[in-house]
Amino acid sequence: SQLSIKDLHFDGVPVRIYLPRKPSASKRRGVIFIHGGCGIFGSISKELTIYERICRCIARKADSVVVSVGYHLAPEHTYPAQTLECLTATVHFLKTAETYGVDPARVIVCGDSVGGTFTTSVCQELGHRTDIPKIRAQVLIYPFLQALNFNLPSHQKNAAVAFLSRERTVHFILKYLDKDCSLKEPILAGSHVPESTNLKYRKWINPDLIPDVFKLGYKAPLPAVFSPRVHEEVPELLEPRVSPLLAEDAVVCGLPDTCIVTCEHDVLRDEGLLYKKRLEDNNVPVTWHHMEKGFHG
Repeated sequence: SQLSIKDLHFDGVPVRIYLPRKPSASKRRGVIFIHGGCGIFGSISKELTIYERICRCIARKADSVVVSVGYHLAPEHTYPAQTLECLTATVHFLKTAETYGVDPARVIVCGDSVGGTFTTSVCQELGHRTDIPKIRAQVLIYPFLQALNFNLPSHQKNAAVAFLSRERTVHFILKYLDKDCSLKEPILAGSHVPESTNLKYRKWINPDLIPDVFKLGYKAPLPAVFSPRVHEEVPELLEPRVSPLLAEDAVVCGLPDTCIVTCEHDVLRDEGLLYKKRLEDNNVPVTWHHMEKGFHG
């Protein structure tokens, strides 16, 4: 009763928009919500109530206009269709925000899990655009941010945690990219990454950058044997659209204020910690919430 909910298309991308019914004396903030699900699950349908509840809650409690993006799922819609659709929907909303009673200078992009990946990619791609309003902030809820190293402390600590184990993480990535799932084991070992690439990105993806409190019991793995065949099968893993942590500093320094949520019992915990450090090193304001009893999903 507090919200008007409409199913629309933004430049061909399905969206569900949640508008507070109560009149507002000024323009509201807008929230673009990008759901998780590894790029292969999830929906904006009201019958699938998890994200419906989340979007209704945000719209009511934050008195905001929420746009939930119904990007088409992989592997039927091949990578990077998902990121591009999220980008298209975001640009459309930024350009038309006032139509929905939203201040275009107060638009936030938010996502969980791979939705956090897509959120990060959208903000990275729009950071230096001058033809549209700037995104005010990004909210990343336990995001997936890199496919270079699956042997960080949180990968070891939470390797067998329910919902998203270390092995299932790589399995879902391969399903998302429509790749052969037999590549899982060499990717888990790190055989898809050339030594020169490991050296290049060691300044950003490195257990030494993670606070000691998160490294209890961590054991550095043996160096992986590089496999050119595996590398050639999955070059997408090292692209910033899949691994936003690999974006250059020139991109990262243009990002909006950021809120990062991490969970202790989550294989992806350390990716959030590493991205937090990168943002801070590039003078991007960061708010960090760590859920000590939290887990992925």
